[in-house]
Amino acid sequence: MSKAAKRERQRQNRELRREFEDRRRQQRSRFIRNLSFVAVPIVVIGIVISVTSGSSETKAGIKRHYSKAPAMTIDTSKSYTATIDTSEGKIIVALDAKNAPTSVNNFVFLARHKFYDGLLFNRAAKDFVIQTGGPNNTQAGGPGYTVQAELPKAPYAIGSVAWAYGGTEPSGTAGSQFFIGTGEKITTLPQTYGIIGNVAFGIDVAQKIMGFAPANGDGPLTQKVKIKHITITEAGPASTTTAPAGSTTTAPAGSTTTAPPTSTPPST
Repeated sequence: MSKAAKRERQRQNRELRREFEDRRRQQRSRFIRNLSFVAVPIVVIGIVISVTSGSSETKAGIKRHYSKAPAMTIDTSKSYTATIDTSEGKIIVALDAKNAPTSVNNFVFLARHKFYDGLLFNRAAKDFVIQTGGPNNTQAGGPGYTVQAELPKAPYAIGSVAWAYGGTEPSGTAGSQFFIGTGEKITTLPQTYGIIGNVAFGIDVAQKIMGFAPANGDGPLTQKVKIKHITITEAGPASTTTAPAGSTTTAPAGSTTTAPPTSTPPST
């Protein structure tokens, strides 16, 4: 083969290699572009699903505003208990459906509709009460309606559970905010707060929550305590509530004190 022919062959080979490399680069570029077009929608869809799901859960979740009070749905011939599952433990309340049907019906309605799920205790007062049920986790606000709850026939005692109401509202007004008597000062409270029931078991949990009262003795808790869920149990009139392991019963209802309360009454 002549030198000229050899040089021509080498030139052609170089051209072929260059074309081959150019095609490979073009193929890689197209592949990367196609992959990018596929990957970006996947990422975007993932973000939309995540955000939409979170938003959907919020919208389709718990209703905390109603235009009217609930209809009567409880059976006053039966007994009802409420297990308040908090981040600090469980408090079991014996609801007084016989003597306070309107009051208990309102509490049962809100609990069964998960109104209280996720709410915080918004007030703790030393030797007095703990309070919860504000839809915005404050002492203000309610479910959008009020009912006239039955007043207690006996003085409040440690373990009493009753409705809080605003200072301008009439006695016995009930919305969604309630308090639990956790100290002796509760016994001097005027009997103007609609009764719900009494703590049967778990007063130690309620008093532990009271221990998060602020330094001045009354106000928002120094540590967040959340209601996980309230379970309502309905049983025949002859049923009794069995104490769970490790729970503590309430103090006798007859305890009294002559000292005036230094804490303001529960309010919304």
